[in-house]
Amino acid sequence: MPSPAALKKIRPIQLIAVIFFTVSGGPYGLEPLLSYAGDHGALLILLLTPLLWDVPAIFTVLELNSMMPVTGGYYKWVKYALGTRWGFYEGWWTWLYTFVDLAIYPVLFVMYASFFYPELAGYKIPVCLMIIWASAGLNILGIVPVGKVSLFLSAIVLAPVIIVIVLAVHHHAGPMSIPAPSLKGINFPSFGMALYTVMWNCLGWDNITTYAEEVEKPIRSYMISMFIAFVLVMLVYFFITWVAQQSGINHDTLTNDGLPSLGVRIAGHWLGVLIAVGGMASSLGIYSAVLLSVSRVPQVMAEDNLLPRKLNRLHRRFKTPYISIIICSIVVSFMVLWTFADLLIIDVTVYGAGLSLEYISLVKLRLKEPHKPRPFKIPLSVTGLCLVIALPFVVYAVALGGALSSTPEALKAAGFAIAALLSAEVVWQIILLNRPQFKK
Repeated sequence: MPSPAALKKIRPIQLIAVIFFTVSGGPYGLEPLLSYAGDHGALLILLLTPLLWDVPAIFTVLELNSMMPVTGGYYKWVKYALGTRWGFYEGWWTWLYTFVDLAIYPVLFVMYASFFYPELAGYKIPVCLMIIWASAGLNILGIVPVGKVSLFLSAIVLAPVIIVIVLAVHHHAGPMSIPAPSLKGINFPSFGMALYTVMWNCLGWDNITTYAEEVEKPIRSYMISMFIAFVLVMLVYFFITWVAQQSGINHDTLTNDGLPSLGVRIAGHWLGVLIAVGGMASSLGIYSAVLLSVSRVPQVMAEDNLLPRKLNRLHRRFKTPYISIIICSIVVSFMVLWTFADLLIIDVTVYGAGLSLEYISLVKLRLKEPHKPRPFKIPLSVTGLCLVIALPFVVYAVALGGALSSTPEALKAAGFAIAALLSAEVVWQIILLNRPQFKK
């Protein structure tokens, strides 16, 4: 491994762009929310879910990262707090969930590109593979190129969204109001899927810490960048959902045809084209940012002899974990065969399990090492922490319960996610057979 000083590092402005794409990438993918929650429930769920699901995660990440701003991020935290076995669980689960997560974005790219060329849908797999391997090449070049590309793509993503909001307000004939918030009439399966939709659009705050040693002044940079990114994400989500409500667009049309259909309704085909371009840019930006984060995890797990040592091999020129990046890309090339709804359920279910280990690590380190320096510390006692981190557990349980009680396809996806979680113990036992030193 090169020394931290030898690594090329990104600045806070680039970090904001990378974080934006890692956890959001704009409102693309939020379209099914109105179908699940309706006009009266959508904004309520959209505002409350991040407070219960994201805010505890953000503060947990900030405190743990201020203690240990190292390559590997959450994997290193859990391993340090709970031991090698649970550290492996954390790394393995995150690796699996990211394969699923990454597979979503090439599929979304094809959906938005089909707005221009409908026949492109027939070439879904070749286009997805092209995106996967182009992003792999960019990541092999290093974090600085990824940061610069993310900054450029974020402008392409946000510009059409801003235009939609401005034109919707300008062209709206009557008074604009917010529908009375209510969950009345939403059945439990739809409520669960609405939660999954928002949770998926707001996850990944811990992923951005896996390359902390490649960030200038990481503790301060992460605090500022995460706050700005969170505010930006929530503003974009709120206003685009509100505009969709005010436009009167059919909810099923929005779900099936995506945000370009909203642009067409508000200002015509030209705005639909801009939004489709933004959706394509969003898919590319998210894919590259997420691949950047996940590729560092198997690298550090290989250093700890929990995965084959070849995964630790760095590119001779760019000092990036190119073997890890290539393997991730190979697996994702097969995952693009799943449907969007199934990938969403698997993604959030496996991610939530890994996030729970980070919450447990936070509490454990508060008890075990209360005086260890924490440049950022959540201003709560251990009891207060336990009460706060219970909130995302509740949201997670309700969302999973709703998915399990919905369609047979959703049940299969949830079952696959649970099997993926159980696979960690199977692989751990194999590791113990080959490396007895971990039995100690």
